[in-house]
Parts: sequence; structure tokens; C-alpha cells
Amino acid sequence: MTSKIKFVQSLMKTAALANVPKHIDHFSKFSPSPLSMKQFLDFVNLFRSQGSTNACERTSFVFLRQELPVRLSNIMKEINLLPDRLLATTSVQLLQSWYIQSLIEILEFLDKNPEDQRVLEMFVEVLEGIRNRHNEVVPTMAQGIIEYKDAFGQQDAVTDHNIQYFLDRFYTSRISIRMLINQHTLVFNGNTNPAHPNTIGCIDSMCDVTEVARDAYESAKLLCEQYYLGAPELELRQMNSNNNKEPIHISYIPSHLYHILFELFKNAMRATIENHEASRTLPPIKVMVALGGEDLSIKMSDRGNGVPFRKTERLFSYMYSTAPRPSIGDKHRAPLAGFGYGLPISRLYARYFQGDLQLYSMEGHGTDAVIHLKLHRLSTAKVIYAQQMICHEAF
Repeated sequence: MTSKIKFVQSLMKTAALANVPKHIDHFSKFSPSPLSMKQFLDFVNLFRSQGSTNACERTSFVFLRQELPVRLSNIMKEINLLPDRLLATTSVQLLQSWYIQSLIEILEFLDKNPEDQRVLEMFVEVLEGIRNRHNEVVPTMAQGIIEYKDAFGQQDAVTDHNIQYFLDRFYTSRISIRMLINQHTLVFNGNTNPAHPNTIGCIDSMCDVTEVARDAYESAKLLCEQYYLGAPELELRQMNSNNNKEPIHISYIPSHLYHILFELFKNAMRATIENHEASRTLPPIKVMVALGGEDLSIKMSDRGNGVPFRKTERLFSYMYSTAPRPSIGDKHRAPLAGFGYGLPISRLYARYFQGDLQLYSMEGHGTDAVIHLKLHRLSTAKVIYAQQMICHEAF
């Protein structure tokens, strides 16, 4: 009996794989639904007003089982447009297999009954599996680019520009997909974080910016001390233009902000230490957090000698790194260095909700990195997001 079951499962898997191109062609005809921070916050507001109700979960389920195939299919369509020799690399083929498997798993829910609680629970389990499967997407794609360049050498400027354009879109797509998956799984898996009562899913409506900055600094400092046996100190100041006595809280995704700051701290620490090896003391890294009426800005200043002006934009180019090139699984690589995607992906995180990340460098002195984040506030409307999600059920 067991062998028959395995045989049937194998046939079903083969049939599902055979239908993948058809599904990709179908769903890629639709554009991903643009979702703003305000819409996410409206859903948070709705969830808070109703509690963990089945209605909220069903609404999110109905939306995601259509939206995720659209997003996955669109980016898979773009992956297929990459140069054949890049597609042929082991890493990119592995990455494609992850996306295909995730698409197949989501499509299985298209005809499921949203009123069935077990279906909703299975959906959360599948989304968690997809999220875990895609944990290594960024370094795997970066490794594929390395394999491509090592095998075929430096490419022409047009090819490099096209790959840069693709990677910006690819990594932005990954951010958006993980945002949707994390929000659903964290909200509806029944777990809460007592330490952060204002957090619903991955959004904290009272995100303590200086706390996130200190956490990112401490993590980067630990790595820096392991590798260099020392680290620059942090000088952190804040200015709240609304009320300078009040701490700065914003509605944001703490993990996104942490990611940006952690990458910036790593770069600032490495530059500072390597350019002050002969000094008895290290100049501190200075961080200013400023809250205005429309924006939150964070400026990080180091004394790491800076870079020439002509190289500033190159720092946002994938695969550009001043550190030795690592490889996946290399446990001996410098912890403050990487594939060169730290800054460009950090800028994508900042831009995802209409912010930005900019570098201002003074060669011979140091670099200022400035994060701009657009302020988002909870809306009084409680059903806008839910209604918008429901209307996308019919494709």
C-alpha cells in the first residue's frame, strides 16, 4: 500500500511540475497589488478592533492565495529572461527550484474553503515552510552571479546594467513577499510578544528607533570584536522636533530598520578600524536620530577615511566589495564583509516604504550615511485594507 501511495504522490508531483509554466504564464499577466504602509496599518487597526477573529484570517487568506502566485510568477518570469549562461549556474537553478516548489504549494489552496479552520491552519504552516525555504535566497543569487562572472569573465556595461536592474527588482520582490508572509504568519499563529505589546505581526506602531539602533550597534560590535579584537564606541543623540523630551517612536517594521543599521554599522566599524590601526584610540561612530513633521532621519557618521566621490554610487552596485570575496559556507570569512549586497539591499529596504538611504563621503575624512523614513500613522478607517484585499479575490 505504501509503495502505491508513493507512486501516486510521484505522479501528482510530476503533473504539478508540468503545469508550472502554464501557471506562471497565467498569473504573470496580473500586476502585484500595490500595498502601502498605511494599508498595512489599517489592517493592524482592524485586527486590534476585532481581535484574533476568523474573519480577519479568512480575509488575509483569500487575498494571499491569489496575490502570492502573482508575485512569485512575475519574478519567475523575469528570472527566465536572464542570460542563459547565468540561468545555467548551479546556484540560480537551485533558486528556481525553490520558487517553483513554493508556487506549487500556494496553488494547492486556490480551491480550498476559507471557512474551514484546518485549511487556514495548514496555510500558515505552508507559508512558514516557504519562508524558511527562501531564507538563503540572497546569498544564493549572489553566489550565482559570482559563478557566472568567474566562468565568463567581466561582462559589458549594458549586461552589468541589466543585471543590476534585475537584482533591484528581484530583491525588492523578495522583501515584499516576505513582508506579506511574515505579517500573516505572525498575526495568525497565535503567538504574541509581551515585550512589544504594540507589535502586530512584524509592524510595531510604537517602534523605538534608538532601541533598534543600539541593538544593531551591539550586534555589529560583537562581530567586530571577534574579528578585530576591538570596536569603535557609539555616540547616539536624538532630536524630536515635536517634543524634545519625548522618546522617538514611529510605526515601522523593526526588522527592516535593524537590517539597514546593522549593515551600516558593520561598514563604519570596518572602515574606522582599518584606517586607524596605528592609533591608540578609535574615533566613535556618531548617530543622530531626528524626528520631523513628515520624516524620520538617521545620520551615521564615521571617521573611516571615506571614499572618492566617483566611487560612491559604485558602493550600491551588487558584487562590488572592498573585502575579499567569500563563498557560501565559508566559516572563515571576515564577519564584517560579504558579497557586496549589504548596502544595495539596505537601500531597497529603506525605499520599500517611500524612504531612502544616501551616502555622503569625504575622501580622507569619513562617510555620512543618512536614512530617510517617511512617517506613517494609524488611520481611523478600519476596513479599507480588508475591503481592498477582498476585491482581489476575483481574477
